Amino acid sequence: MGNKRQIRSDDTRDRILQAAIHEFSEHGLAGARTGAIASAAQVNKALLYYYFRDKEGLYAAALESVAGKVAESALALLHLNCSPGERLLRLALQHFDRILSRQGFQALMQQEMVRFHAGQSTAMRIIVRSAFEPMWERALDLIREAMRSGELCEADPLQVMYASLGANVFYFLSAPMMQLLTMADPLTPSAIQARRRHAIEFLGQSLFTDRSHGAHLAGIVLASTPLPDLARPERKTA
Repeated sequence: MGNKRQIRSDDTRDRILQAAIHEFSEHGLAGARTGAIASAAQVNKALLYYYFRDKEGLYAAALESVAGKVAESALALLHLNCSPGERLLRLALQHFDRILSRQGFQALMQQEMVRFHAGQSTAMRIIVRSAFEPMWERALDLIREAMRSGELCEADPLQVMYASLGANVFYFLSAPMMQLLTMADPLTPSAIQARRRHAIEFLGQSLFTDRSHGAHLAGIVLASTPLPDLARPERKTA
């Protein structure tokens, strides 16, 4: 009986968190309505305050939940049984696909970074320490490992991280401006598919000491990781 009660409790909490992620990503902390969250989760509004102290606590829990899942997925990828260079390419591709497909997470993180810059965030430091710091340190260790093995060119590991992940952020963030500059929409399915392929192929050509080896790995990574099947993405990123 106790186990069934705990399962129901966990299920209720998870439904609340999923509803909160959607509501907060759409309306931000200030604009989100706890009544809408309760309705979407199919629970009494009082249960929100039973599981989470207040609206701010629910917001922080929603952020931590979704950030933890993202970090867990990335850490699993970083421990795959393949060369460190291939793992780096897979990390970059996973990051591109996350920006493309995890709209709720992207919106939440963008809003929280604005709040952090304004000195209003109480959750960002906790999320970085618990979710992203382990992933970040492991990724930097992976780059150093690839350089020591001779697979990657010698460079500042931090700059390699910026090159591998930062370009993905810039592509989606700059899409409205690039549409005005080029008169072509960067967010059509064909444009996204092309950019996704070019991004990984470029890393294979630019970071690896043996460019043919890098190109070969880029081809393997792309062939084994299909493009997420989803509708046209919203113009949100983080």
